[in-house]
Amino acid sequence: MLMAATSTKLMVLVDTLERMGLSYHFKTEINDKLKQVYDSIDEEQDYDLFTTALRFRLLRQHQYHVSCNALGKFVDEDNKLMKESLCSDIEGLLSLYEAAHVRIHDEYILDEAEAFTTHHLANMLPELEPHIKEKVQQALDYPLHKSLTIFNLRFHISIYEKDNSRNELLLRLAKLNFNFLQNTYRNELFQLTSWWNKSDIKAKVPYFRDRLVECYLWAMAYNFEPHNSCVRMVITKVYIMFMIVDDTYDNYATLEEIELFTRALERWNMDEIDVLPDCIKDVYEFIMSVTKDFEREAENQEKSFVMPYYIEEMKKVGKGYAQEQKWIMEGEMPSVEEYLMNSRITTLIYISFILFTLGIKAATKENIDWVLTDPKIFLSSTEICRLIDDLASHQSKEGKMMTSVDYYMKDKGVSKQEALSAFAEIIGERWKHLNAEWVNCAIYMEMVPKELVEQFLNFPRACEMTYKNNEDGLADPEKNLGPLIDALLLHPLLI
Repeated sequence: MLMAATSTKLMVLVDTLERMGLSYHFKTEINDKLKQVYDSIDEEQDYDLFTTALRFRLLRQHQYHVSCNALGKFVDEDNKLMKESLCSDIEGLLSLYEAAHVRIHDEYILDEAEAFTTHHLANMLPELEPHIKEKVQQALDYPLHKSLTIFNLRFHISIYEKDNSRNELLLRLAKLNFNFLQNTYRNELFQLTSWWNKSDIKAKVPYFRDRLVECYLWAMAYNFEPHNSCVRMVITKVYIMFMIVDDTYDNYATLEEIELFTRALERWNMDEIDVLPDCIKDVYEFIMSVTKDFEREAENQEKSFVMPYYIEEMKKVGKGYAQEQKWIMEGEMPSVEEYLMNSRITTLIYISFILFTLGIKAATKENIDWVLTDPKIFLSSTEICRLIDDLASHQSKEGKMMTSVDYYMKDKGVSKQEALSAFAEIIGERWKHLNAEWVNCAIYMEMVPKELVEQFLNFPRACEMTYKNNEDGLADPEKNLGPLIDALLLHPLLI
């Protein structure tokens, strides 16, 4: 299929495979063909807007150093993007819109491109044919680069099915693949639900949010391919465990009980359990039970080196949560910098990365050592996640819990609206940092598997999904996550 395609058709095919979740079947072929596209770049070629923007986006997403200068030919004589004659080119505008989201710093042509395309596409919506309108609205709501393949899968398959130029064989393969993935996820969720019910933690700790399925959705976000079952199972368990810990700190324990619990975590000894209140004892026992599951998995995967890192990070997360609660309960106002430094731990990206190594065969001890040096791609990823989370939390829990929005207002002496606007701008700037580091960190790929590094893109993508429109999808799953659960786990596609 890939061998016969050339030029624009080849790039469209690669894009289609990626949108419909089929690219993992053709990784080698896609890499080879994109290398050919990169090696044959000639900026003087008479490519239209659609093809030029598509080529730029695909190559940058695959970590090629490419310039956006090729888009300069679409700028008008006044050097203002874009030529008004392009406004009727819907496919070209969509392609440029998607390309704008992979931009890095100082790519002003793409800054202008996002504003230009967003404005014109939004204005066109009322007049578009239904199937085109659906496609444009999806792009405006969920730009490809900031979205997760698995969560847009069903939509992109349905759009492809309406395309008159569709390949029927490719469409059938996409549907079969979707149903296969869905069956895989259902089986895993069945196992997790059995484990969850057996733990009986819901009866023992009645105050926490039961979000097992939502935690599994996050695990799918990071590694949706079928062979990554181990990663999904482990990540789901650690996330539901931390939801219990988080709710214990936020909604149940006194500051004294938090300090007792945190010290018990630091000592990491079941003998410490006697000093804890009964309900918190159950939480501590659950943590130790989950840890034993991870120890067995580490032994099965011949990766026992993971566990000391995991245990050390567990202690740090406990201290990080305790620090946040101390600020809140004692009415302290840390600087934004102090808060964000602490959030590097409490966003759980360190501990997630450590546990990813259990399920990724090529991952090594040295990979964990690398992430603990705080590479730039990690720092950008964690800050985006924290700020997106806090924007949603500030809206849903205003007055009940302090967030970085409140700390920023105090630090800078600005209004709430000014702080919210500043955060939106900061998140956009951090995405530029993240995009640049994604391309630059290609040099690490001999040392750190791409599957691991890619998670630094997937963390903020998952946050963008969960906290869409500044709504907390974990506090109220029906707002953002409910429709995804229905589409991905409940209803197969008709072949």
